[in-house]
Amino acid sequence: MTRRMKPQIKIILSNFFFEYETPRQVLVRNKKVAVACRIIQMGVLAYIIGWVFMYEKGYHAIDTAIGSVFTKMKGVSLTNISGEERIWDAADFVFPEQGASSFVVMTNYIATVGQQQDKCAELPDGKNKCTTDKDCDKGKYKRTGNGQMTGRCISNTSTCEIYSWCPVEDDRQIPDPAILLTSENYTLFIKNSITFPHFNVVRSNLVESVNQSYINTCLYHPKTDPLCPIFRLRDIVELSGFSFSEIARLGGAIGLLIDWDCNLDLSIRHCEPKYEFYGLYGTGRNDKEEKPSLGYNFRYAKYYVEKGVEKRTLMKVFGVRIDIIVNGRAGKFDIIPTLTAIGSGVGIFGVATVVCDLLLLHFVTKKDFYKNMKFKHTEIPEEVSVFLFCF
Repeated sequence: MTRRMKPQIKIILSNFFFEYETPRQVLVRNKKVAVACRIIQMGVLAYIIGWVFMYEKGYHAIDTAIGSVFTKMKGVSLTNISGEERIWDAADFVFPEQGASSFVVMTNYIATVGQQQDKCAELPDGKNKCTTDKDCDKGKYKRTGNGQMTGRCISNTSTCEIYSWCPVEDDRQIPDPAILLTSENYTLFIKNSITFPHFNVVRSNLVESVNQSYINTCLYHPKTDPLCPIFRLRDIVELSGFSFSEIARLGGAIGLLIDWDCNLDLSIRHCEPKYEFYGLYGTGRNDKEEKPSLGYNFRYAKYYVEKGVEKRTLMKVFGVRIDIIVNGRAGKFDIIPTLTAIGSGVGIFGVATVVCDLLLLHFVTKKDFYKNMKFKHTEIPEEVSVFLFCF
């Protein structure tokens, strides 16, 4: 048996190393199957060329941008409150003062002047009512209150007495129209720099066509001046879908997106920013669903000492919060993603073969004939069977 095995092993090894197998091709003349095959192949080809290469640019290596933003706000407003005139400039109405990518422009405010730490009645706004002293737990604090309760109920206001900064702020009536309504003409200058580290490309929103003389005269407009880096506050608000008079009164938050989508196969001059505007906490529609999202405000205090007593002026500020967001994406031809896209496309062509084989072998009238043509059935010789069993 061993002598008979040696030549068989040689034959097997010889066949393994020196023979090449290829699939059997059968030419079938069937109009329905052929048309179905060509339609599927054309669809796959259209997908590869149209979607993968032209739309998705599957031949590109992709890199995302690293960006930084510098801002500067300019403008002046004049107010006259109770006969007192005051000038407001950027140092007064922009928070924080430095050129951050997220900041607030004050458009309205409620000032509570001359507050000092003392005992006084809660605001009679209906949130902190009391009828007896028992309703005012001494040393306790209510979430809707403004200070620590002393245990007394003030009869003439029907509210608890508190230890707080007195008099308490009364913000039930928000100034309408907004006090700083002229803030609509404030201008915002944005300087944005991005880097695509993979391609070693650096760009600024001050592109080749944006020179100093242009900056001195331009004002952003989505159609006539889409590259101008200077924006009027009213335009920013209205392009995001809000009414300026309403958002100036109550405040609001707006996102300013600087979007870079660069094809580095073209000249670098074509790599330019696009500006988009949208509401961060609402769309500007005055409906019930969005009312909880409307408005933006915060408080800050100016402290001073008068006759040895520390006092403060509390400012409740309503304003437009602007968050500048930078999004950058660049693509450039690279052989690796190109070959990957081509390879995946060639693989998808196999779908046509699978579908057509399914039609040919199971649905056409001569399916049995085509099965015999496609598949060749052979029987293993008895001698080889015995060898395989012994092996």
